[in-house]
Amino acid sequence: MPDDHSMVSLLGSRDELLHVIEQAFGDGIDIHVRGNEITVTGPEAETDLVSRLFTEMLALLKGGTQLTPDAVERSLAMLRGESGARPAEVLTLDVLSSRGRTIRPKTLNQRRYVDAIDKHTIVFGIGPAGTGKTYLAMAKAVRALQDKQVNRIILTRPAVEAGERLGFLPGTLYEKIDPYLRPLYDALHDMVDPDSIPRLMAAGTIEVAPLAYMRGRAQPIFTRVLTPEGFRPIGELEVGDLVMGSNGKPTPVLGVYPQGEKEIFRLTAQDGASTLCTADHLWSVRTRADRRRNKPNRVLETREMIGNLRAAHARRYELPLLDAPVHFPARDVPMDAYALGLLLGDGCLTGSTTPSFSTNDPELAGALESLLPGVAVRHRRGPDYVLNRIAEPGQVITIENPVTGVMRRLGLCGSRSDTKFIPAEYLHNSAEVRLGVLQGLLDADGGPVTQDARTCRIQYTTTSRRLRDDVLFLVRSLGGVVYHRVRPLAGRAPGRAKGRAVHYRHDAFILDLRLPPEIVPFRLERKAEKYRAAGGGRPMRFIDSIEPAGKAEAVCIQVAAADSLYVTEDFLLTHNTLNDSFIILDEAQNTSPEQMKMFLTRLGFGSKVVVTGDVTQVDLPNGQQSGLRVVQDILDGVDDIHFCRLDSRDVVRHKLVTDIVDAYNRHAEQQVPELQRDAAGRGGSRKRGR
Repeated sequence: MPDDHSMVSLLGSRDELLHVIEQAFGDGIDIHVRGNEITVTGPEAETDLVSRLFTEMLALLKGGTQLTPDAVERSLAMLRGESGARPAEVLTLDVLSSRGRTIRPKTLNQRRYVDAIDKHTIVFGIGPAGTGKTYLAMAKAVRALQDKQVNRIILTRPAVEAGERLGFLPGTLYEKIDPYLRPLYDALHDMVDPDSIPRLMAAGTIEVAPLAYMRGRAQPIFTRVLTPEGFRPIGELEVGDLVMGSNGKPTPVLGVYPQGEKEIFRLTAQDGASTLCTADHLWSVRTRADRRRNKPNRVLETREMIGNLRAAHARRYELPLLDAPVHFPARDVPMDAYALGLLLGDGCLTGSTTPSFSTNDPELAGALESLLPGVAVRHRRGPDYVLNRIAEPGQVITIENPVTGVMRRLGLCGSRSDTKFIPAEYLHNSAEVRLGVLQGLLDADGGPVTQDARTCRIQYTTTSRRLRDDVLFLVRSLGGVVYHRVRPLAGRAPGRAKGRAVHYRHDAFILDLRLPPEIVPFRLERKAEKYRAAGGGRPMRFIDSIEPAGKAEAVCIQVAAADSLYVTEDFLLTHNTLNDSFIILDEAQNTSPEQMKMFLTRLGFGSKVVVTGDVTQVDLPNGQQSGLRVVQDILDGVDDIHFCRLDSRDVVRHKLVTDIVDAYNRHAEQQVPELQRDAAGRGGSRKRGR
């Protein structure tokens, strides 16, 4: 039996709620209230229903729900339905408590919608205006952000009322698009402290943008992207082309989206690697604190990191490196890769004399001879060896030296220390071939460098600028990093050889290498032993600077890699997908099928997507299909994707809105037979005309 205070809340001010119940049941029942007792007389089924209604109303009051005429009508509708749902269970679910009010579902379908968002990664909320699709999704997004389930909220909707061609509207870009995003702003202000919203938006924690601009995470069209055939400008790529992913293997391009002219920034890493990108381009990064706490990479826009690149004088953001060496197609080569590396390091390949090799390690001379068929490596004096052709009985002496012949075919014959390079067939080859060349170069002209209490780095020196760039390519393609500097010719004291001064002729390029632990950089035993003893450490690449670089035409690509990463210039890894985000696409009926696909394929790890729309309110040009209609046929039945459909019974605005929606639905149903009769009549007229 309810107490006096509960009875007032139960019946409403001036018995308002009691009158709602009496009107709902008509003359079939009589309800009498005496003090704290309620008596119901009438048919058994009706009295039982009224009794259950009052029981649920009391449970709602105890759960903190304020009873209103709408709440009573919805409770009665649930009890009359066949679902068996209890209003006290449906209407007391707290989605979000904010600014002194609690947001809860108000109908059974709304409760199912909220539950579906919890259970599924992608949820489509389809129904007429006023059913709370966007509002409840926004509440779930804010709750997920508060509970640290996601790192950001992204709110978007298509601005098709202006055909996404906003140029004719007055004002700046943001002034043009603001009217189309206003409903999202309004819902956001209901749930988040208005004073904190500008700060959250400036930090990228909350992003509100029209769909056409959401995909603008792009790079200039001339920026190079790594493919199985080498680097290609991103502007030349088409859907179906292959680019390299973070696992070193090819991954297909799913979409190419031109972005027009955009503001461009140059991002430079600590090792000198750099590339160009837009302000909203996405980067997968990790801080030292993230690594210490074993937290996954975070995804930040370029603009979010500007001015925040240092933490206590240390570089803040670490970029990911390749998980495995790049997998270029294997190609036949005319000379063993390790032998070529040795000759590029310490070989004489002028072509005017017999090829020679200089080393103080007989081990290298023996390795070279074993890898060059038909060649004998003969010691002359000191460190000098000659690479003679092994003549067969009866052969004349004018037959070309095998080493010289190979060098001519590779374009290396006649090259000197400052002009040597690694031929393309070795650079764009299997990881085994590339590593073989690198090991040969390091055994000849490189070595381990140890320091007290520090891991061992690898140093390599060359006077050839082109060879320096080729070594950079080799190391980075194997998942390592290279720091390089120049030792200028000017001002250098001459060296000494046999008691006389030897002047330097060229600048020297010094490279410090770090390779992944599974990569063995040396075959020469004395160097390999020193490297193993100290350990090679872990290659790391931190962002050093982000600087404006003007404006340029940009393009965005979508790749099929599981982590959405692809390799851009200098083997930097970047991507366009949204990880750890709660993403809401509102008014989705006004997307094209292509836009819908683009949006859904942006889904990243740890993210949740809610798509809302009303298929009866399509505002697209005539003949254009709605992406929301098409996607239901394509994705219905796919695991972890749920379609939740709401109707006029779920409208939570003014009761008149429900009546309007129902009236329009009845009108649409009446129009279908009339259109069919008109079409049949036109068909008969055409037949008679024949």
